[in-house]
Amino acid sequence: MDDLNLTILFAGVVAGAAPIVLAALGETITEKAGIINLSLDGTILLSAMVAFVVAFQTKNILMGFVSAAVVGAFVAAIVAFFSIYLQQSQLAVGFVLTLMTRDLAYFLGNNYSRLQGPQVVPQPIPLLKNIPFIGQVFFEHNLPVYFSLAMIAFCWWYVYRTPLGLQLRSVGEHPGASYARGINPRKLQMFYSVCGGLLVGLAGATFSLSVKPGWGRPQGAEGTGWIALALVIFGGWNPIKAAMGAYLFSFLQVIGIYCQEWLPSIPAQVFQVAPFPLMIFTLLAMSLAQKESVIIWAKDKARIKSILAFLSGTVPTSLGKPYQPE
Repeated sequence: MDDLNLTILFAGVVAGAAPIVLAALGETITEKAGIINLSLDGTILLSAMVAFVVAFQTKNILMGFVSAAVVGAFVAAIVAFFSIYLQQSQLAVGFVLTLMTRDLAYFLGNNYSRLQGPQVVPQPIPLLKNIPFIGQVFFEHNLPVYFSLAMIAFCWWYVYRTPLGLQLRSVGEHPGASYARGINPRKLQMFYSVCGGLLVGLAGATFSLSVKPGWGRPQGAEGTGWIALALVIFGGWNPIKAAMGAYLFSFLQVIGIYCQEWLPSIPAQVFQVAPFPLMIFTLLAMSLAQKESVIIWAKDKARIKSILAFLSGTVPTSLGKPYQPE
C-alpha cells in the first residue's frame, strides 16, 4: 500500500470513528456515575432519523444536531428516572427502550427514506492541514469529527483532573459516602445520564449528517450502540481507552473495504461482519488479562505486566445499583 492510500485509510478511520467515539464517551460518563444505559443502539437510530428530518425540513444542519442531542438526552433521562426514582431495573428499561426507539425511528422516518438531504461539509484547518500525513489524517475533516477528537481530551480531563470529575466518580463508586459529604447522588446521576445521552444523540446525528448521510433502512448505524457499550468495558471505563477501542473498531471496518478489493473471491458479507467477532475476541482477551492467575503469572515479566496494566480497568462499584437514601 503506497503512502497516499495509507493516508486515505487512516483519514477514513478517524472520520468513521467519530460517532462511535461520541457514543462510547457518552456511555462512559453515564456509567462512571453508576447508571447503565442499554438504550444506546435504538437511541442512535432515533436521533439519526430526527437529525436528518429536522435538517431536511429546516435546511439547517445545526438544528438537526441540536434536535438529535435533545432526543438522546430525553431517552437517557427516562432510563435514569425509572432507575433512580422509581427503583426499576436499568437493564430492563434500557433494553425495552432500545427496541422501542429503533422501531419508532423506522416508522416515523419511513417517508424520508433514501431522500437527498443536507450534510456537513469538510472544513480543513489552515496551516495544520499542510503537515505531512498528520494534517491529512486529522485536520481535513468536518466539525463533528473535530468535536469527537476534542471530547476525548475534555472528558479525560474533566473526569480525572477536576473537582467535579471527582464528584462524578464518587457517586459511581460510593454514593452513600458522597451523600454524607453533602453531595446529592441522585441529582448527579440524573445530570450525568442526560449529559451522556446528549453525546449519544450527537453520535446519531453524526451518522445521518456526516459519516453516512441520509436516512433509510438499514441506516448503517445498526449495532453501533452495542459496540459502544462493549467499548466502555474495553476501555476500563476510561475515556481515552474507550476512544482507542472506537478507532480500532473503525479500522477493522475500513480495512474490510480494502480486503474486498484484495480478496474478491471471499463474499463481501464476511468482511462486513468481521469487525464484530473480532471485537468480541478482543474483549475476551482483556477479560483473561484481568484474571488473578494471569496477573500472578506476569508478576516478574515487566513488559507483559505493563501491557496487562494498560488493559485492566475497574468497574464502578455501584454501577447498576440505584442509590436509596436512608
